[in-house]
Amino acid sequence: MYWQKRFNESNPDEEIEKIIQDIVDKHNGNYGYRRIDMELRKRGYIVNHKKILRITNKLAITCTSFTRKSRKYSTYKGTVGKISKNLVNRRFHTSIPHQKLTTDTSEFKYYTTDSDGKIIIKKAYLDPFLDMFNGEILSFRFSERPNAQAIMDALDEAIEITKDCPYRTTIHSDQGWGYQMKRYVRKLKDNGIFQSMSRKGNCLDNSPMENFFGIMKQEMYYGRVYKSFEELKQAVTDYIFYYNNERIKAKLTGMSPVEYRLHTSQQAA
Repeated sequence: MYWQKRFNESNPDEEIEKIIQDIVDKHNGNYGYRRIDMELRKRGYIVNHKKILRITNKLAITCTSFTRKSRKYSTYKGTVGKISKNLVNRRFHTSIPHQKLTTDTSEFKYYTTDSDGKIIIKKAYLDPFLDMFNGEILSFRFSERPNAQAIMDALDEAIEITKDCPYRTTIHSDQGWGYQMKRYVRKLKDNGIFQSMSRKGNCLDNSPMENFFGIMKQEMYYGRVYKSFEELKQAVTDYIFYYNNERIKAKLTGMSPVEYRLHTSQQAA
């Protein structure tokens, strides 16, 4: 009789299970139990983390992990222009929006076929500018080859966005050829922006940017095959919008980068 009654009972967690499944589906399976917990709290549900783990196990929800399968793309071509000092010096934290920015170039691959059906591997390149205040991507360009114009166009947009900063902006990068070129250096100088560069071959000096690339490729690139530049470009564009506006971070008190920026600006007003 005991087990008969148990089978006839309704599921007391049915509502919360549906909400958790909705959160996981919305974020393409990229949320583990910690971010599920933060998202539930934003929706007004306080659930013990052990219960969240129990439900995710019941629903067979797992956060899939892929590893990087190719060597890191490097923009370093030696000293071809001006090398700036490392002004940031791993002091990545700032409480002021648009005060400290960082940039880098990352390489992506997609696969097409020729007239004979042979698979051809092609490459594409992302040039974003990230605000260290909240990790928000302020501007970016996605192109079929490394080129100065993509960097300059993204830089111009970032400069326009950061004009509201009450303090002088610093833009940090590695020693890649694009950040040594005269056009880039002159643009920063003309706009009163400090230039900062990582030490040669030291990726930890630009860890906020490296961290973004790692998260991005983990969540939308590794384990997937893109069959055209246009398809990959759209996926990158959609992901950056999602990352800025919807993907919550523990260090931003469970808010997305845009939510955090708007929240802090309202508090300051």
